[in-house]
Amino acid sequence: MRGFCKQILDIVVSLCMVVLLSPVLVLIAALIKLTDNGPVIFRQKRAGKDGKPFVFYKFRTMKTGVDPFGASPKSDEDPRLTKVGKWLREYSLDELPQLFNVLKGDMSIVGPRPLYISQMAEWNERQKKRLLVKPGLTGLSQVKGRASLTQEAKSDIEVEYVKNHSLWLDMKIVVRTFGVMVGKKGVYEKRYSEKERTRGEKGLF
Repeated sequence: MRGFCKQILDIVVSLCMVVLLSPVLVLIAALIKLTDNGPVIFRQKRAGKDGKPFVFYKFRTMKTGVDPFGASPKSDEDPRLTKVGKWLREYSLDELPQLFNVLKGDMSIVGPRPLYISQMAEWNERQKKRLLVKPGLTGLSQVKGRASLTQEAKSDIEVEYVKNHSLWLDMKIVVRTFGVMVGKKGVYEKRYSEKERTRGEKGLF
């Protein structure tokens, strides 16, 4: 019953947001096209519920020709980012097209953030429990540190969400997400993995 209620809420909320934000979506699309001619939407396969691949949507924030599987930008000075892309990332507006992923049923408003399919090979059985629910437009790791967290820390937090998720927890996450967006917290990745720090301490990087 809880899963059915969440599914209905996902559809209602995402549809209302698409309608209300349609002028913003059109404006962003126009800015991307006018300032850096190329695709408006960035599409990529990500891991969904039970590991099933789906096509993930974002507003394009990087210049055309950039490797989509390259390292995440560490700051707004990354030369791969477009001028509009920097602004979109700062306020998480590049994620808005995922509302259509929610409408399609691939994602939920709240859930573990969808990661690369190749990353599934890096996860242990406990970490793979994040795949038991649909990935989310926002999630617990987003409001607890976002890109400032390592992948290991994010996985632990997402597994915590899967164990304890409820409509009440989802509501609290949504409210806290607005604070994160306004405060522009954790936009850029500091360190992908704990292994990077360990290797760095040993002088291997």
